[in-house]
Amino acid sequence: MSDEPDPAKLEALQAKIDAVKGKHRPKPKVEEHYSQAQHAWRMVIELVSGLGIGFGIGYGLDVVLGTMPILLVVFTLLGFAAGVKTMVRTAKEMQEGKLPGASALTDEGENGRGD
Repeated sequence: MSDEPDPAKLEALQAKIDAVKGKHRPKPKVEEHYSQAQHAWRMVIELVSGLGIGFGIGYGLDVVLGTMPILLVVFTLLGFAAGVKTMVRTAKEMQEGKLPGASALTDEGENGRGD
């Protein structure tokens, strides 16, 4: 007996495998639906990150300069303002339909049923 496989059998097996893979090819995962909750979380994260960055910069400058509460408060307020500004920009983009999935939100009627 030889250790070499039969090439005809291998080709037949490969043809069967290709036929099965062709029928059951998985669809690529694509986010098709963006819910309002995802947009809300994005806006919350924008606000919190603005606050956190402002707090971090203010605290760091206060430690370096020795002016403990002053710059911390100022930069935290500036971070809050930047977060709110970013949230407003995101809300405008949602309203204009520039965000992915935002058109589905604006196409629905006020009652959410597309009436």
